[in-house]
Amino acid sequence: MDGNGRWAKQRGLKRTEGHAAGEHALFDTVEGALDIGLEWMTVYAFSTENWRRPVDEVRYLMNFNENLLLRRRDELHERGVRVRFIGRRGGRVPGRLRRQISDAEELTRRNRTMTLTFAFNYGGRAELVDAARAIGHEVAAGRLVPDKITDRTVARNLYAPDMPDPDLLVRTSGEFRISNYLLWELAYAELVFTDVLWPDFRREHLFEAIREYQRRERRFGAVDG
Repeated sequence: MDGNGRWAKQRGLKRTEGHAAGEHALFDTVEGALDIGLEWMTVYAFSTENWRRPVDEVRYLMNFNENLLLRRRDELHERGVRVRFIGRRGGRVPGRLRRQISDAEELTRRNRTMTLTFAFNYGGRAELVDAARAIGHEVAAGRLVPDKITDRTVARNLYAPDMPDPDLLVRTSGEFRISNYLLWELAYAELVFTDVLWPDFRREHLFEAIREYQRRERRFGAVDG
């Protein structure tokens, strides 16, 4: 979900105004996903690198995400959405926000219409480091032999081991990179890039990306029969 700052700058607004506008984009997109029956959606809400932004912007984003949960979690719950978060929960994430995250997850944990995952204080490299540490503890405890480590071993130690690998990645705002996002999980995902800045993104753009995905041929390293 990229382009909030540029959207605000084009309009002579503060960067935080772009983040606020991005909320409508997010929930219009979520509603569209629910309408067409998507069962899994993951959004990049705050990266491990975003701590480098100005202090005022980081503080705004922490408060914004807490307020978003307070305003929207009941609505999502009523729609049968399971809300989950992946990323590091400790460190500089405020305790009050961590509690709101846990409350939202607990409230919606039995829902199955769609799983909406927020990648928050998330980095793909950090996820792999944390998985490696968990595997190392298993080896040290004698529960795992190094020669038995496989890709499945790594996968079950990721933040959300039950989440299927994404079929489609949509990157907004004309950027052509994945920016440390789901590095393991995106191995065979189809990538769609759009020039639309995130605050202008709507369900129609999601549908357009899915139509592009449907036109592609996925072989997963194999050849046509």
